[in-house]
Amino acid sequence: MSELKNRLMEGKTALITGGAKRIGRAISLACAKEGANVVVHYNHSSTEADSLCDEIKKSGVKAISLQADFSGENFSPTGLIEKSLELTGLLDFLINSASVFPESKIDTVTFDDLAGAMRINSWVPFELSREFVKKCGKGKIINLLDTRHLDFDWNHVAYILSKKMLAEMTRMMAVHFAPDVQVNAVAPGLILPPPGKDMKYIENLVHTVPLNKHGDAGDVADAVIYLLKSSFLTGEVIYVDGGRHLKGYRNG
Repeated sequence: MSELKNRLMEGKTALITGGAKRIGRAISLACAKEGANVVVHYNHSSTEADSLCDEIKKSGVKAISLQADFSGENFSPTGLIEKSLELTGLLDFLINSASVFPESKIDTVTFDDLAGAMRINSWVPFELSREFVKKCGKGKIINLLDTRHLDFDWNHVAYILSKKMLAEMTRMMAVHFAPDVQVNAVAPGLILPPPGKDMKYIENLVHTVPLNKHGDAGDVADAVIYLLKSSFLTGEVIYVDGGRHLKGYRNG
């Protein structure tokens, strides 16, 4: 039985948004390692995406990169799904990893701040998921949340509200798209420092984690692979945060 489960992803194809860098890159590599072909979506990171595809191809699977600016007025979720299908023939998995992480505080956050974060972090994943279901009919969708979506992030108000919305969308889609499509989520915690910060940033926060350590992108990718292999999970969230969500974030 375990050998059969290990073969479940061979020959499948995964579209991974934001798949060229950081956690998305780790997920792309993990899918390839399991035998899946990979469509690496990127916005500005063309060099990283092409390099990653070259690396993936060495493992014996197919890899292509596709550019799309989710914030652009001309972005079409239908177009991204259709282009992926045109190039690969079939999509089995959609992993919504792309996101923005703007700073905003509750005293100064604007509607435009909120709308920008909502568009990329929750609305686009929702639109892509609907198109995936329409065009593919069956498969699995994984949304990347944030362990803080249960509580607050006082320095990134628009961002955390957008992740809260995506969490609710995950639950609703899991019910509405069943039984042919499974929809789950992974909520990373202390994994990578924000852009512009170094590892000291998260090392200084290790004391807030019950396991007294930080994780890495591979831990998140492992959780994604587990969900992609599962045949009896939908509407679930795996918290890859060393137990940090259990302590809450209401005070900071």
